Amino acid sequence: MSQRRLLIVDDDKEIADLIEIYLKNEGFEVIKAYNGEEALHKLEESAFHLVVLDIMMPKVDGLEVCRTIRKDKAIPILMLSAKAEDMDKIMGLMTGADDYMVKPFNPLELVARIKSLLRRSYQYSTTTSSSEQGENTLVLGPLKIGRFTHTVEVEGRPLHLTSTEFGILFLLASHPGRVFSAEDIFQQVWKEKYFESNNTVMVHISKLRDKLEHELGDKLIVTVWGVGYKIEG
Repeated sequence: MSQRRLLIVDDDKEIADLIEIYLKNEGFEVIKAYNGEEALHKLEESAFHLVVLDIMMPKVDGLEVCRTIRKDKAIPILMLSAKAEDMDKIMGLMTGADDYMVKPFNPLELVARIKSLLRRSYQYSTTTSSSEQGENTLVLGPLKIGRFTHTVEVEGRPLHLTSTEFGILFLLASHPGRVFSAEDIFQQVWKEKYFESNNTVMVHISKLRDKLEHELGDKLIVTVWGVGYKIEG
């Protein structure tokens, strides 16, 4: 794997420096920004594999930075916040973040989360032959989902999804008619242990649904109340 370049955005210089030390020890290239405005400039100047983004910052806060990134980039985003309430987490995820951690955090856990998010985000980005790509392309009505290219098209138009949204869509579309519980989805997409009252899957499903319905004009992902989610076969 080539060296991954990560952008760390936090107005607390000590926290940014601490994160940098741990990530550099793991072989990552680290660029830092200390406010949202500076972060957006750096994102315009260079390509990054992942952004660690604090929410509470001067000039432009993390939520606004996240919204701006999501207008044209699918880069994975891990949000940091001093607030532990569910609504703050939901707001971060609804804005487009892939993962969320509460301060204070264990730096080793942060590194583990970053590695997990990178694996999820780039697990399909491998070099394959055209025949392999054809075998790993799902066609579902007007939807064309490329597993290895990590792309989704609706009648030829690109649909921009985050890596997490893509993972959920590919899982459901690979098994039309099968109902997946939130726990099933979390364990297969996040590849981590699921905890009760974890609303992460629900939030990402909601965002994915909005994008699909905006393009398709109807509902693709069906909720089976009390059980989970499916795409009709």
